Amino acid sequence: MKVTPLDLRQTQFATAMRGYEKNEVRSFLADAADDYEQALREIDKMRQDLARAEQDLSEHRDREVNLRNTLLTAQRLADQIRDAAENEAKMIVREAETRADFAIQKAQARIEEIEREIAELKLRRRDVEASLETSITALTNALDFVKAKAREEKDEKLVLLHRPRQAPAAADASPQQVPRSASGTTDD
Repeated sequence: MKVTPLDLRQTQFATAMRGYEKNEVRSFLADAADDYEQALREIDKMRQDLARAEQDLSEHRDREVNLRNTLLTAQRLADQIRDAAENEAKMIVREAETRADFAIQKAQARIEEIEREIAELKLRRRDVEASLETSITALTNALDFVKAKAREEKDEKLVLLHRPRQAPAAADASPQQVPRSASGTTDD
């Protein structure tokens, strides 16, 4: 049976002989009813506080779930971004290595081409030097020949100029020979 504070206040007891003092009982019941009413109010207040606390707890749990989900999503997103960045970095490195290999091959080919050109130029130089040496030798020989010829002609002219004159009979025959040999030497 549930007793309310109002029940405590309105309850009437039968009187009997040698019973309790009515005023004391009523006073006690009034105090008990007040305390009981106060206790019920506190219980009601505590229930309201409990309901609010449970609602707050529920909201906090929801927020915690949301935060946890957000953190998991952020972690997954961070992992995806990191993986994508690593893949992109690997791709960039591969491209750079490919370009570097291509540049190295191109440079190697250019070096080989330059070395061939250098070898060709060295051969041309040797050929030109040999040709020049041959030309110089030929020109030197020609010059020596021309100088020798010029000396011979000069010597013949000197010999003819310094030659003693022969007798007149011999002079008739001689003049034909002298001019011929003089003219022959100058014509050659």
